[in-house]
Amino acid sequence: MRKLLSVLAAALFTGCASIAGAGSLADVAVINRTTGERLQVYRHGARLYVEGRAGERYAVELRNRTGGRILTVLSVDGVNAVTGQTAATSQSGYVLNAWGRAEIAGWRKDMSDVAAFYFTALPDSYAARTGRPDNVGVIGVAIYKEYAEPPRALLDAPALAKSEAAGRLSGGDAAGRSSADDAARRLSAGAAAAPAAPAPTESAAQRNKMAEEKLGTGHGERVHAPTYSTEFRRASSTPGEAITIYYDSRQNLIAQGIIPRYAKLPQPFPNGGFVPDPS
Repeated sequence: MRKLLSVLAAALFTGCASIAGAGSLADVAVINRTTGERLQVYRHGARLYVEGRAGERYAVELRNRTGGRILTVLSVDGVNAVTGQTAATSQSGYVLNAWGRAEIAGWRKDMSDVAAFYFTALPDSYAARTGRPDNVGVIGVAIYKEYAEPPRALLDAPALAKSEAAGRLSGGDAAGRSSADDAARRLSAGAAAAPAAPAPTESAAQRNKMAEEKLGTGHGERVHAPTYSTEFRRASSTPGEAITIYYDSRQNLIAQGIIPRYAKLPQPFPNGGFVPDPS
């Protein structure tokens, strides 16, 4: 069992709105810290994307969709947002209470403050400035359920029954690990077997020439965000689920065909005033 961080109760509340980055255990969204609005999510194939704007501060919103505690390991640009390590799902993260919500606004500096997340050019990103630019442009959250003790009735059973039950539980646990391993192998095989992206057409190549420098996440000013340590035992060695959201500038997302070039919708109230005579 490891000491992990828990967001303060003041940052948690019940209720769960519909969010595009929704999983069975948790929802993830990216929030503009100036306006408080969730960034629009664009689906492209099986991936989720949001548009970032250089200089804007943002936060990652986490919502627990379960009636028990969960551990959320947050990675930004391939870096653990709590420890600053190159991210791995086995590392430290934030513990959310049942149905809880939290906004993670930056890189954890101590138990009181974070350094603000903000969209910036790749060379200014925290990952690039610490020699790790290869995974810039992605936010990931690995989610673990908490271990629960087996039912008391099982612990109080006669010795023989306990022995048989232990055999069944052991087999079930091994089968569970095998299933998880098989699933991981299938995912790996699926990724390896995925067809290569088609060669860009002339129009796509022209769009790519217009692409800007890739966006990353900077290490901004200190933001007061108190937290505390708590104990958490993971129910399994692998995450129950992982949610990934990619981000880049609007121009780059258009160049990749993720946002339609003419995506702006007509506005019902573009101006005020009274009805003029037609010309």
